[in-house]
Amino acid sequence: MQTSADSVHQEVEHVMSALVDAGASSEERTIPATVKAARYHLAAGGHRVRAKLALHACDALQIKPVDAYRLAACVELLHNASLVHDDLQDEEKTRRGQPTVWAAFGRNVAICTGDLLLSAAHGALSEFSDPTLIPALLRRVHQSTAKVIHGQCDELSSKDRVLTEVSRYEQIVIGKSGALLSLPLELAFLAARKDQWRERVQQAAHAFGVGYQMVDDLDDLAGDEARQNLNIVLVLRGLGHGDAAPDFARQLALQQLDQSIEFAASLPSQSGSLLIEFASVLRQRLSVS
Repeated sequence: MQTSADSVHQEVEHVMSALVDAGASSEERTIPATVKAARYHLAAGGHRVRAKLALHACDALQIKPVDAYRLAACVELLHNASLVHDDLQDEEKTRRGQPTVWAAFGRNVAICTGDLLLSAAHGALSEFSDPTLIPALLRRVHQSTAKVIHGQCDELSSKDRVLTEVSRYEQIVIGKSGALLSLPLELAFLAARKDQWRERVQQAAHAFGVGYQMVDDLDDLAGDEARQNLNIVLVLRGLGHGDAAPDFARQLALQQLDQSIEFAASLPSQSGSLLIEFASVLRQRLSVS
């Protein structure tokens, strides 16, 4: 894409804002609470990891910039919809240094705001330049969204019992987080008509997602333990690793990140190089911690 990174990201933000504002009045006093809440949530920022992965893969695979913006907006809107609902279900009161949507606007508005962001994600694909690809893109978005929903339900149900299977932990994380880390690349490959790479894309992104979550778990251990949240260290303690559980969790995270790097390096046209960069940064964090 022959534009600066800042301008590219501004284009994605513009697409998201336009979709969220669709159908809303321009008069401040009549703007729906859900639109205000969605604007509030998106304005808080975030790393936009999924958008960056989509834009990078689209650039590597020579997707039109305007289509790349739509795919990037789609995955970011899906991710942020999941955050709004997740914060409500977990009763998290702050995110990105400010009150969460439900804390600022109430539970009912938060539910509807998450729904608005979810609907906007599908709207992002409606004007994709090749209309013959829209059905496949929508199917893939639905498949990934369904995995996220199932993963969230599985994580919530895990609070009712002690989870002592690493494989089950990984399955939940792949559903809740890995699916939306894989989707940016999957959509780019679909748009490039290279869907035969889907399995390898998923292997790379899912391993990254599990490794990322394990790193996050190590950082959030005290809070997760107090709130009985799913955490790899707690899983390992349940398996009898005791005080060695954090070190074992670091080893598992490194293995996952190494797998992600290996799989991403095999993707064509260096389309996985940004994922490699992200995984390498996390790996370095583990190595110095």
